[in-house]
Formats: sequence, structure tokens, C-alpha cells
Amino acid sequence: MIYSKRIWESVSEVELATMGWVHWWNTSRLHEALGYRTPANVEATYTHTTTTATV
Repeated sequence: MIYSKRIWESVSEVELATMGWVHWWNTSRLHEALGYRTPANVEATYTHTTTTATV
């Protein structure tokens, strides 16, 4: 996304484009190392199945 071969109008425009890419990376792209799941899916599964220990 950052390499779109265009001139960015402002830093804010680059920041928004970067946030969009990070969102795509974490919610849409399947990662081989995560069993072809998205990082968001892995995190949701982990936090849902993890319990807190009582001390």
C-alpha cells in the first residue's frame, strides 16, 4: 500500500494508509505460521480459551 507509486499529500494520509494495511494484515491475511488463520482469529481464540489463575 505504501508503495503505490504516488506522492502522498501529507503524513496523515500515510498514517491512514498504514492503519488500513495493518487492519488488513491482522484481520484478512492468512498466516502460514498460524495454521492459515489470521492474527485476529488466533488472538480471539487465545483470549477466549485462556482462564486466569487464582492465587
